[in-house]
Parts: sequence; C-alpha cells; structure tokens
Amino acid sequence: MRAKIDEIVFDCADPAALVRFWASLMGGEPVDRSPDWSYIDVPAFTRLAFQRVPEGKSVKNRLHIDLVAPDIPAYSAEAVALGAKLSGGIVTQEPGSFQVLLDPEGNEFCFVSG
Repeated sequence: MRAKIDEIVFDCADPAALVRFWASLMGGEPVDRSPDWSYIDVPAFTRLAFQRVPEGKSVKNRLHIDLVAPDIPAYSAEAVALGAKLSGGIVTQEPGSFQVLLDPEGNEFCFVSG
C-alpha cells in the first residue's frame, strides 16, 4: 500500500489570517471554507490547510516545511515584513545554509539554500 499526501494541515487559532501569511510566502489564492478552516493550493506543491483548534501552541513542531531560498537574508526579511519572526541566525553547514523562522502563530519553518 502506498498513501499519497492530500494536504498538510496546520492547527491554529486564526485560519483566515494564517492562510494569507502562507499564501504570501508560497503563492496560491487563500480560500476560507468556514471560520474554522482555510486553505491554499500552493503552485507545484500540495494543499496547505489551516484548522482552528482551541488550544495554543506550546512546544516545538515535530514537523516543519523547508522552503528553497536562493537569498536567505532577503527572503527572511520579506517573511518578517509579512509577520514571521526569526529564530536564531543563519546556520551554514557543508550541505548548505538555513534560517529558522516562526510564522505568526509560532509554527517553525526554514529557508534553505545549498
């Protein structure tokens, strides 16, 4: 048996706001299916969905998205202007570099190059 990814779902407090942040980063048109569920069909990727949950985020994500960024400082600055926060500095290792960021609700993601 082989399963196929249908969508990646983020638990959040404000689906309508978070979908717009991610649409600004990755493209696609935000869709608000209800006050509790929004999504974007990201070009050349899978659907990202945002589901309202009652509890807040309390620990580090066990899964995060790495986004290719040829110019990590420029991409990071744009993400911060959209509402992201930097988490540490740029890390450079043999395979390449990365920058950890937090989306407006604290979900980790990385810009990577290399």
